[in-house]
Amino acid sequence: MKDFPLRDLNPAQQEAVIYCEGPLLVLAGAGSGKTRVITYKYAYLTKVLGVSPSCIFTVTFTNKAADEMKERISKICNGNWKNHWIGTFHSLCLRILRNHIDQIGYTRDFIIYDEDDQSALIKRILKEFNMHEALCKCVVSKISNLKSNLISAEQYASQIEGYEFEERLGRIYAKYQNELKRYNALDFDDLILMVIDLFNEREDLLQKYAEHFKYILVDEFQDTNKSQYVLLQLLCKYHQKICAVGDDDQSIYRFRGANVYNILNFEKDFPNVKIVKLEQNYRSSKYIIMASSAMISKNLLRKPKSLWTERDWGEKIYYCQLMNEEEEAKYIAKNIKELYLKGDYEYRDFAILYRLTLQARAIEEALRMEGIPYQVISGVSFYHRKEIKDVISYMRFILNKEDNVSFLRIINTPPRGIGASALSKIEIEAKKNSCSYYDAIKKMVKDESIQENLKEKLSGFINLIENLSAKEYKTAALMIKEILNATAYLEEIEEDRIQNVLELLSSAEKQTVREFLDKISLISSVDTWENKKQYVSLLTLHAAKGLEFSVVFIAGCEEGIIPYFKAKEDPVEIQEERRLFYVGMTRAKDILFLTTAKNRKLYSKVQSQEPSSFIKDIPGDYCICIRKDYSTFSTAKKEKETIKVKPPFMIGCKVKHPVWGIGVVRDCSGEGEDLKVVVNFPGIGVKKLAPKIANLERV
Repeated sequence: MKDFPLRDLNPAQQEAVIYCEGPLLVLAGAGSGKTRVITYKYAYLTKVLGVSPSCIFTVTFTNKAADEMKERISKICNGNWKNHWIGTFHSLCLRILRNHIDQIGYTRDFIIYDEDDQSALIKRILKEFNMHEALCKCVVSKISNLKSNLISAEQYASQIEGYEFEERLGRIYAKYQNELKRYNALDFDDLILMVIDLFNEREDLLQKYAEHFKYILVDEFQDTNKSQYVLLQLLCKYHQKICAVGDDDQSIYRFRGANVYNILNFEKDFPNVKIVKLEQNYRSSKYIIMASSAMISKNLLRKPKSLWTERDWGEKIYYCQLMNEEEEAKYIAKNIKELYLKGDYEYRDFAILYRLTLQARAIEEALRMEGIPYQVISGVSFYHRKEIKDVISYMRFILNKEDNVSFLRIINTPPRGIGASALSKIEIEAKKNSCSYYDAIKKMVKDESIQENLKEKLSGFINLIENLSAKEYKTAALMIKEILNATAYLEEIEEDRIQNVLELLSSAEKQTVREFLDKISLISSVDTWENKKQYVSLLTLHAAKGLEFSVVFIAGCEEGIIPYFKAKEDPVEIQEERRLFYVGMTRAKDILFLTTAKNRKLYSKVQSQEPSSFIKDIPGDYCICIRKDYSTFSTAKKEKETIKVKPPFMIGCKVKHPVWGIGVVRDCSGEGEDLKVVVNFPGIGVKKLAPKIANLERV
């Protein structure tokens, strides 16, 4: 204990780290150091209690978070943490399945379908059922939701009560699962489901793993869905030593199956649980903490917390209502430019958050007009780019010739003159013989009725695949090189795409083919984003969770956007929307702007907008509210008006003096006729002026 750095933790964090006798729920408010607790608890278990790293099941939700956790643990443990089990639910379940999935009817060399592969298969099934492929996204979401709630295709079929779409969905779900099994493939949800099935069917394996893992550490517990929670309950069946760290106020993924009741009902599932609250916020200024806490306190489904900070009050929340989305975007861009020019912040310190991706268009345009560099987060992941997916599909198909999804991607990539008509014949042949597409084309090249031209093309593809499959590859990079040489793929694509493929090649140098494919199949766009370059970040409120920025703008704080119009009739959904707004507010460290538009074009129609009801839950004392003309605007009732008038000369804005030229406002005080501003004029110095008398103009 003498050597363990408990002094680095506050009293509540110390309490959470030291308690290891039974179930522990750590209610960690925004910015309160929850990941710090996980990493120090891991170190405490290994360094002080002598628990082997291989006996601690440590799980979080993104690869990026898992990598950061590993890095922190490595520093505290001085690298002494080999054979660890630290990762995402999916990566740790994958590790178990690679050793045991043959016990439930699959082979251990199964492949993993990402969202693109999943959609490709669903589209093909929809076509087979004479249904429009526009339904694909809805079907994928429905199936994922069923799986996350542990409802199999057979169980769903037994629950259907005569509704046409549900009956069709049941058939699609069953067909989808059959096709996955035929291809020896799993999707993301299956990775968890199959482990649960494995443990339910093999009590001896459950006992082996549950007794082996002496401690279960869970980060972001509020985001767990039913299947993930059931898995955790199975793994701590014999010892109950689980430490769940999370914040019910930040549970925002209900649409993905996350169940806030997992954290709200944790005390019922683990009656002897100890609860520790982390309430000291290390991120945000006092105004931001007080405003966001007041807003989220209106939720009924929550465990009360009283966040506090040792930081000073900072700046009040800026709220501005503008005429339309173009004016809103210009307002955001100009404020970013002014704060940047003032010198206190770099562009990477700014984030613009929005509820709907369609809001980004006007914002991007305004940023371009101001010459502000920006990046849109959660766009296309590097590993989902066409050229990357093409190469990966070749790799997967070389390992698994039953993979029809990869077959369809590569059969005519690069172009081989195998068109839609030929693909239709291949599909018919495969159905007739109940075989894979690859086996079908092998039969077709022996069929005398098939045109010689098509036979030649198919034979060329078969020879290519057989030659690539006959070789042994010590690393994934060697396989990629062979694929590129054999297909001349790089000759068919543009220079920027070539660079992406070369980057893929570089990343595959020291990994086996299977390790490489497993790793990239579990990567999301958030995992590959880094906030190191000088760009303003644009992202949705959902994508912002876990991030922080010095200055945050939340655009479109209007009824129908946040809260989203589809949530209006459902009290549970409204509370989730409130949590989403809370997550957005608490991303800000120093300055928070909330903006609305009186009129906004949504879905090709201009409509009048009202400020979000969530803004009305922020006490006026914590805000400065303005219109575009800088007149007073209150979100509260008139008799409760506490919001001050916002002067036209904001701190950081540029102004022009008839004699001294252009300067930057450093401070503002007073209101109306008594308004005074402090301006720094380059080469002249700092002057305190009354704007009207000095004839100051805002630039």
